[in-house]
Amino acid sequence: MLVGYMRVSSADDRQTVDLQRDALVAAGVDHRHLHTDKASGARDDRPGLKACLDYLNAGDTLVVWKLDRLGRSLPHLLTIVTDLKARGIAFRSLTEQMDTTTPHGELLFSLFGALAQYERALTRERVMAGLAAAKRRGRQGGRPPMIDAETLERITAALDGGASKASVCRTFKVPRSTLLGTLARIGWAGSAKA
Repeated sequence: MLVGYMRVSSADDRQTVDLQRDALVAAGVDHRHLHTDKASGARDDRPGLKACLDYLNAGDTLVVWKLDRLGRSLPHLLTIVTDLKARGIAFRSLTEQMDTTTPHGELLFSLFGALAQYERALTRERVMAGLAAAKRRGRQGGRPPMIDAETLERITAALDGGASKASVCRTFKVPRSTLLGTLARIGWAGSAKA
C-alpha cells in the first residue's frame, strides 16, 4: 500500500498542501492514506508524521513529494528512512526520483548516508580545532557561569553558616538546579544542616 506524507512550514492559510496532494494522488496514493503537518521540518514532534509512521506496515511504501517535506536535516531524514528499511517499508520521493525498492534508489540512499557521516566527522573536527585554539588563547569553553565568583563566595558562606539551600535560592534569586550544579562543579561538600 502507498501511504503519503505532506508538510507545509506555516500553520496559516498562505501555504497549502494542494500541490503535494495532487502529485501524491497522481503517483497512486489513495487520498484516505494521506497524512499532513503544518509545522517546521526541523521539529521532531510533528503529529502527522508520527501518525503516518505508526500507520505504515511491512510491505508498504511511504511516498513524499520532495525530501525536504519529510525533514530538513540529512541526519534526520536518514534516521527516518533507515527505520523504515528496518521495518520492511520502502520509501519514495517523487521530485528526487528516489525509490529504495530500486538499485538506483538504494545507491542514492547509501550516498546520502555516507555524506551525513562525513558531515558529522567534519563538524566534530571543526569543533575540536576551535576548542583547542581557544584553549591556547587562555579561553575556557562552555557556557559561562550563571553565578559570579563574588556571589558564589557569599552563597557558600551562607550555606556553611547553616542556611538551607532553599533559603539561599530565594535570597540570591538563583534556581535550585543552578545552585546544585554550581556547588557540584566547585566540589562544595557542605554542612550537615544544608
